[in-house]
Amino acid sequence: MARRKLSHEGTLVLDCEGLSRLVSDHEPVVALVAEARRRGMEVVISALTIIEAAHRRTDKPRLAWVLSGTRIVPVGDEDAKRASEMLIAAGLHGHKYAIDAAVAEMALRQRRPVVMLTSDLDDMTKLCGEKVRLVAV
Repeated sequence: MARRKLSHEGTLVLDCEGLSRLVSDHEPVVALVAEARRRGMEVVISALTIIEAAHRRTDKPRLAWVLSGTRIVPVGDEDAKRASEMLIAAGLHGHKYAIDAAVAEMALRQRRPVVMLTSDLDDMTKLCGEKVRLVAV
C-alpha cells in the first residue's frame, strides 16, 4: 500500500473493514492509524461498527484494546433519521446500506478534515460526497 498523506488534526473514521483490519494488526492500517494519532487526529467509529465487525473468531482482547483508544459515537434518533434521509438522497435503501449510512452520517458530523478508512468507496462516495476523504483499505 502506498503511503498516504493525512491531515494535521481532524478526524479519522474507521468503517467495518477499517476496524477489522486494525484489530487483525493489518500493517498498512495500523501505520495509518498511528500516523493519524501522531498528527493529532481523533480516531472514531460508529457504535454500529462494533456490531458489524465482531464475529466468533474476533480476537476479543485485541478488539477491547483497540476500542479503548477509539472514540465510539452512539447513534441516536436524530442521527438515524438523517442517515435515512441520506440513503434516500443517494438512491440506496435497505439493510445492506443501513450501517454505511449511519457511519457516513456520523463522519459528516466530525471535526474537519475527515478521512475515512473504508473498503466501500462506491457507496461511501454516494453517501458522503466530497465532504469526507475516503481511503481504500
